[in-house]
Amino acid sequence: MMNTSGSKPASRKRWRLLATAICLLSAAIGLSCHAADADLILHNGKVAIVDGEFTIHQAIAVQDGRILQSGSNVDVLKRRGPRTEVVDLEGKLALPGLMDSHAHPADACLTEFDHEIPPIERIADVLDYIQARTRAVKSGDWIQVRQIFITRLREQRYPTRAELDRVAPRHPVLFATGPDASLNSLALQLSGIDRDFKVTDGGTGFIETDPKTGEPTGILRNCTRYVKVTSVPLVPSQADKIHRLRELFADYNSVGITSVCDRDAGLDDIALYRDLRARDERTARVHISQHIESIGSLTNILENIRQVGRDPLFKDRDDWLRIIGVKTYLDGGMLTGSAFMREPWGVSEIYSIRDPNYRGVRFIPPERLLPMVRTAVECGLQFTAHSVGDGAVHALLDAYAAVGKELPVRKTRPCISHSNFMSRSAIEEATRLGVMMDIQPAWLYLDAHTLMKQFGDERLRYFQPLRSLFDAGAIAGGGSDHMQKIGSLRSVNPYNPFLGMATAITRRAKLLEKPLYPEEALTREQVIRFYTINNARILGCDDKLGSLEPGKLADIVVLDTNLLTCSEAKIVATQVLRTYVGGKLVYRKEPTARP
Repeated sequence: MMNTSGSKPASRKRWRLLATAICLLSAAIGLSCHAADADLILHNGKVAIVDGEFTIHQAIAVQDGRILQSGSNVDVLKRRGPRTEVVDLEGKLALPGLMDSHAHPADACLTEFDHEIPPIERIADVLDYIQARTRAVKSGDWIQVRQIFITRLREQRYPTRAELDRVAPRHPVLFATGPDASLNSLALQLSGIDRDFKVTDGGTGFIETDPKTGEPTGILRNCTRYVKVTSVPLVPSQADKIHRLRELFADYNSVGITSVCDRDAGLDDIALYRDLRARDERTARVHISQHIESIGSLTNILENIRQVGRDPLFKDRDDWLRIIGVKTYLDGGMLTGSAFMREPWGVSEIYSIRDPNYRGVRFIPPERLLPMVRTAVECGLQFTAHSVGDGAVHALLDAYAAVGKELPVRKTRPCISHSNFMSRSAIEEATRLGVMMDIQPAWLYLDAHTLMKQFGDERLRYFQPLRSLFDAGAIAGGGSDHMQKIGSLRSVNPYNPFLGMATAITRRAKLLEKPLYPEEALTREQVIRFYTINNARILGCDDKLGSLEPGKLADIVVLDTNLLTCSEAKIVATQVLRTYVGGKLVYRKEPTARP
């Protein structure tokens, strides 16, 4: 038998010699034998990790753009080295970088490139703006007013054909709110829209007509594509577009947004994002749902989906710019009167609805929707569709359920964009199928008073049912649907996440006396998850973003307000003090000058 006495001390001696040799070699090439030094340490604060337990730590350390460690001040400050930047948070709250799961940055940043658009709150403001534009452009040129939603006008209605004629008799006018619009007489004439107009391209939609005369009232339902706008505003150069996009991203950073999803990007938009990525001038991460048309040859539509699946931005993981899937439109909007509902809208002066059986407009029939969803799943792409009404939400859930019998739909993180009107059964089905929802609380804040007037209390029971979704175990995340203007509170569909948080917590709406079903309100912890880890799950990047766990990318925001304990009134006024993306400081609030 081999004598092993004395072997352990000899072994330990050999390991000590080996360790000494490694340290000498490391010293020779400039490395440290101690634990890695941090590049950045934030300490003496309240750092919400947003992990499973919603842990709150005092400090966090960053190295090479990733979270190195979090914990107590004492433990994390051990990572301090001679080159470590150390920031005293002075008790402030730090969160993972906030994420907006539904916006349109490439379009939104350019809406005021030609001229500034004033605040518009009344029909008189609409008409004054149009009249001012008649003096700025030559006679015969088109005047376009886009995304001024009638739910947010004090009169709660479309401007009439006669009103548009009065202020712009020699200019064609398009007042467009998504797929729906109001036109003046010249715009109708130039577009060839008269009492005999018919939809002929295989899509859906119709024109409203006067019941007495049969003539067009000027209001189009999902027929804006037929409006023949010819004159165009000043066209920005690529350099202009890059400048405006950088400006917008800087403003996103100023309200804590470090990641955004463009939920309807066209090829030109994607090219713009690629250009910005190549310039290394990025301060926000961009996730893309590429736009897919639903009208035309189904063979071509399915091939377009497959082509998205072959794009390197989808195939090759890039933490700054990536395609996650495809987006299309299943119905119209609640802001325009064309969301597809399970029950009729009802005759409405607000939305100019005359048919008591009108249920809105469904854009994609089942025999077309099903193969589109199936093809996206086969390619591993997330499929999502603009689905506002409960009829559209149930239709998309039915498609996911049907495809799920053949293919692993859940793995592709299927989504419903907006999902405003739901039902108890829709919540249960979405949870069962693993379907996720990107939802915009600011719509509740801005539009619930009009929706209450139109639908009444009972039909709004499952309007943005956030608490029910959380309690069921479904994944819902917060977005803005930012469409126009730079400025988090002045934009059409404001992208300030603290307005969204305040709305989700209070369920209070502008011009509405009482909260809308307060039992659907989120807790403080839930609303932080809503804008961080839940969005990361929806966008398929929760392995790297959405929480401040070790190894994840160091996207961090520092706030002046403790969202977990402050009064409800202070939430919307929250200011961002610092924003880091990949450990790099991209925004710092300048201290207020003292008198």
